[in-house]
Amino acid sequence: MLSEIKSPADLKGLSNTQLDQLSTEIRSFLIEQVSKSGGHLGPNLGVVELTIALHRIFQSPKDVIVFDTGHQSYVHKLLTGRIAGFEKLRQRGGIAGYPNRSESEHDVVENSHASTALSWSDGIAKGFALTNQQDRTVICVVGDGALTGGMSWEALNNIAANKKEKLVIVVNDNERSYSPTIGGLATYLSTLRTTRGYEKFLDWGKGVLEKTPVVGQPIYETLHGMKKGIKDIVAPQGMFEDLGIKYFGPVDGHDISAIERALLSAKDFGGPVLVHVITEKGRGHAPAVNDEAEKFHAVGVVDAETGQPLSKAGQSWTSVFSDELVKIGAKRSDVVAITAAMMGPTGLDKFEKAYPDRTFDVGIAEQHATTAAAGMAYAGLHPVVAVYSTFLNRAFDQLLLDVALHNAGVTFVLDRAGITGDDGPSHNGIWDLALTGIVPTLHVAAPRDGERVRETLREALDISNAPTLIRFPKGAVNPDIPAFERRDGIDVLYRGESADILLVSIGAFAQVAVDAAAQAYREGVGVTVIDPRWVKPLPKSLVTMAQRYKKVVVIEDGIKHGGIASTISELFRESGLNVPVHSIGVPLEFLEHAKRAQILEDLGITVQNITRSLVTWSSDEFSVDTKEEMPLPLDENEHRKPLR
Repeated sequence: MLSEIKSPADLKGLSNTQLDQLSTEIRSFLIEQVSKSGGHLGPNLGVVELTIALHRIFQSPKDVIVFDTGHQSYVHKLLTGRIAGFEKLRQRGGIAGYPNRSESEHDVVENSHASTALSWSDGIAKGFALTNQQDRTVICVVGDGALTGGMSWEALNNIAANKKEKLVIVVNDNERSYSPTIGGLATYLSTLRTTRGYEKFLDWGKGVLEKTPVVGQPIYETLHGMKKGIKDIVAPQGMFEDLGIKYFGPVDGHDISAIERALLSAKDFGGPVLVHVITEKGRGHAPAVNDEAEKFHAVGVVDAETGQPLSKAGQSWTSVFSDELVKIGAKRSDVVAITAAMMGPTGLDKFEKAYPDRTFDVGIAEQHATTAAAGMAYAGLHPVVAVYSTFLNRAFDQLLLDVALHNAGVTFVLDRAGITGDDGPSHNGIWDLALTGIVPTLHVAAPRDGERVRETLREALDISNAPTLIRFPKGAVNPDIPAFERRDGIDVLYRGESADILLVSIGAFAQVAVDAAAQAYREGVGVTVIDPRWVKPLPKSLVTMAQRYKKVVVIEDGIKHGGIASTISELFRESGLNVPVHSIGVPLEFLEHAKRAQILEDLGITVQNITRSLVTWSSDEFSVDTKEEMPLPLDENEHRKPLR
């Protein structure tokens, strides 16, 4: 049946039996396709019936459906005519892993950061009201995990103030964000989940009491009149209704008819409504259901039946950090760990197992995590805040004014720094070097390999009177690259035969830089490769070292605008050093989803292209002190013998 669904309109006339068959087919399709490409499998297996019901009751795109976050939108994409793109899910030319406006008019919000959809929905609903589009409804599908984010409650506070806003909030409650949802809200929703018998209680009361002579009907009417009080006892959803938002539920999220009844009531209510839907993450796929840690929230390429990875990954950057932090924790009782709903993905699960009382998962609340860390530092602890690079963007104000301004001894560890690729624009960690570069007192390290992760982590934890930050990329860690020597904290990785170019390698690009320098040597260009390890503040000795060279080239996995090359140029100008600086990095643009290697190829960040740039810049006697674009990538017919 799935192949016959070209648009949501094709769902309207289906029978209950056909809908059940369609649900089964969708789950089979998702398991097969996502296992081949990798992606967010568990969340989508849980929202099959819910998404079908949404598209049967509402008329997308006239009625706007906003997903928070978009990793639960695969079923929505299938029902809006995008089956054909799934064979290349999250790959160039295929379907994006999150809603994407360029794919379909049914997609609205592309940002994959959580807790934003309620604000989007509030704004859209207000916009419809002010432009006389009264026949349009906004539906916000928000996970219980996203409700742990403060922005969600800022939105709810404003939504509740407008009693006529045509907004239906569907809380997809599967007890999890990436991992199990924590906090007071989770406890509250759990109470609602386990006391869903209010309506059954009322129906039972009516049946029994109406059979009771004389007093039965008056008692029932009294009970019904006390509806609010009874609900607070039997199903205490008063928090939402006290806020001013009508509450329906809890509803079985795998019963299409039940969901549709609730959605119809919500649609006709005429004001903001919250529909509480209980779903099971990973439903219909035993390996996902049995994955207690993450319910197959995100998987790589796996066997469709067993869920086991088809290839063995090498040691990751994350695991190197994770193991080292556990070792440090054994010697330093003041070290504590904090994350924002990313315990396993950031590697803090091992620390939590060893030191549960010193590990804190604050939910999807990066701002709170950052400021709470400042408070812990004030109390004499040294917090390690581990998040993805892209999520630190959300807590910049707290980093700047709560941590850095107060010289708090907090260490931030940024996983997935640089280009990540598959998850698209909002998941790339390409902004952190530029953002953190303007934060006074902050020390920033970019380790090139596993040994430098261990080394810089220990150095960071020895700094108690200022914040520190360590960043590393996604995937397998690079083999260790030993230095020939260390000069004032700067590692020399490759010595050129002549002082033509000083190549400053930032972080994980060290091996690419060394390989390019070796190839440039064959072209008669002397390139010395150095790794400053700590890129903020930059060592003053870099100025002395650069004086010997004709050109300086910086290679970094962040945006060039405001990046390390910019900082080095400023350092040289302030020191009166007139040496041209060239930049190899990421342009100031959003990068569409594709494999990391493809994106690097597009940007010319490969050994061959860098080699060509080094040779070109070396022969250019008229370079000025500016961060020029690299020469065009090599023609596909032009080859150079690789170093190895």
